[in-house]
Amino acid sequence: MNELKLSAQLYTLRDFTKTPTQFKETLYKIKNIGYKSFQYSGVGFSNPQFVRDCLDETGLVLSATHTSVDRLQSDLDNVIKEHKLWNCKYIGIGMMPPQYQKNEQTVMEFAKDFSQIGKILKANDLTLIYHNHDFEFQKYNNRLIMDILIEESDNRYFDFEIDTYWVQSGGANPVDWIYKLNNRMEYIHFKDIGMSNRNQIFKPIGQGNLNWNEIIKACRETNIKWVAIEQDTCEGSPFDALKISYNNLYNKYEF
Repeated sequence: MNELKLSAQLYTLRDFTKTPTQFKETLYKIKNIGYKSFQYSGVGFSNPQFVRDCLDETGLVLSATHTSVDRLQSDLDNVIKEHKLWNCKYIGIGMMPPQYQKNEQTVMEFAKDFSQIGKILKANDLTLIYHNHDFEFQKYNNRLIMDILIEESDNRYFDFEIDTYWVQSGGANPVDWIYKLNNRMEYIHFKDIGMSNRNQIFKPIGQGNLNWNEIIKACRETNIKWVAIEQDTCEGSPFDALKISYNNLYNKYEF
C-alpha cells in the first residue's frame, strides 16, 4: 500500500498570505500544526526567490501549485523555472476557465489544448494536474464532463487532482473516482462535506459526512502520493480547521 504524504492547501489560508511577511508567518503556523508541506495557491504576491528562501528556512516542501491558465498559456517558460526552483513536480489547474465550459466541443478543446501544455511540462519532468469542481459532473451529449476530460486528453500528459467535496457535491462517490483515475492521479484534495439548513457546507475532515476510511483505503490502493487538506470557507479560524483535519486524520482514521 502507498505511503500518503500530507500537505496544507494554502488556498484555505489565502487571507493570511497576502504579503511576504504574512506568507512566512503562515508557513511557520502550519509547520507548528504538524504539516511538513503545502500547496501553493491563493498567495497574494509573486516573488519566486522569496518562496524558495522560505522553503529553505522552514524546511517545508512545496508539494504542488495551482497556476493560472493564463500563465500556462502565455508564460510557460517562467512557470517551469519557478517550479524547478521550488523543486515542485505538480502544476495544477484550479478550475476550467468559463470559455471552455460552454459545451462538449469546448471541453474537448480544453482537454487537447492542455494536453499539449502537459507534454511540454512532462519534457521538463513536471506533471500537469486538473482539479475538479461539481460542474464536471453534469453531462454534455450524455457524457460527464469528467469523462470527456479523461477520454479526450492525452493520458501521458494530463493528470488529475480530484477534490472529494466537489465530487460528492456533484452527486458522485469520491471512492469510485479514486479507483477510476488510478494511473492518472498522484495528488488529491481531501475536503469534508456537511449540511446546515439543508445546504452543503465545508467541514474539517471528520466533522462532515464523507467515508474517510474508505477514501483513505482507496488512496493507498491506487497511485496517490500526496494528500492536500483544503477547506474553502471555515466557520471559525482556518488555522483551527486545518489543525482539526490534521488531528482527525491521524487520531480518528488510519492515515
